[in-house]
Amino acid sequence: MTNGSKDIFKSDGKNAIYDGIEHAPSGGKALLDPTDTVMLLLDHQSGLFQNVKDIPVAELRANVTALARLATLCEIPVITTASVPDGPNGPLMPELQEAAPHAVYVPRKGEVNAWDNALFVKTVRETGRKTLIMAGVWTNVCVMFPALDAKAAGFKVYAVIDASGDPSELASRTTLARFTQAGIIPTSANAVICEVHRTWNRPDAAQLAELYTIVSPNYRAVMESYRKAQEVVDAKQTKVGPARSALRHAGRRRAATRAKSRVGIRQRKGS
Repeated sequence: MTNGSKDIFKSDGKNAIYDGIEHAPSGGKALLDPTDTVMLLLDHQSGLFQNVKDIPVAELRANVTALARLATLCEIPVITTASVPDGPNGPLMPELQEAAPHAVYVPRKGEVNAWDNALFVKTVRETGRKTLIMAGVWTNVCVMFPALDAKAAGFKVYAVIDASGDPSELASRTTLARFTQAGIIPTSANAVICEVHRTWNRPDAAQLAELYTIVSPNYRAVMESYRKAQEVVDAKQTKVGPARSALRHAGRRRAATRAKSRVGIRQRKGS
């Protein structure tokens, strides 16, 4: 095991896993490199959410939150921005600041396209990273425009479709086609987590597992069934059935409670 999540990957361009185990040298070359990645979360605003029709808004918000928590856990820079937040587009979703307190917010001066804002582009470039994970509302505007410009500027761009939203299914399909034609990589929140995760042989594995329960709630059932299976194995190793093991633990708790009560009675009598 390594000492921390940042020990898993190195900024050497190899995107290899450094966990003390020998891995195939070609593994990871086609995947996201966490050491070269910036997360851009664009215009996830309460007013714009009301026009999203291609994904349930609760699911969209959950996926965005999972991405923000992933970035915090794995020390990936996050840049947020909003389109006229004091107008009908509304404020950014509060979960963002809670999940990624290290996020840098860049205000805009009315620009629809975040890449038209000089400070936004400067902030992205100052990270020194060349891989951009973008998500936002609307996908066909607030993600599409900066994604196209960033791609033209030499960045590798991923668009997280299920952490973004469009006003219709048709708009979403058109957006996806335009992304692929432009060389922008469409992906999902779950795929991003997996690409950054890469191995369970890391000290923050349990925290990463919790992120999967956000983007795929049924994954919690997988975790619960695993824990129950472990309890059964542990019980067999001690040659006690699960039910008897539970009764034994309950008996011990009751005995401890009675002992505490007797001590309390003696103390009161002594006083």
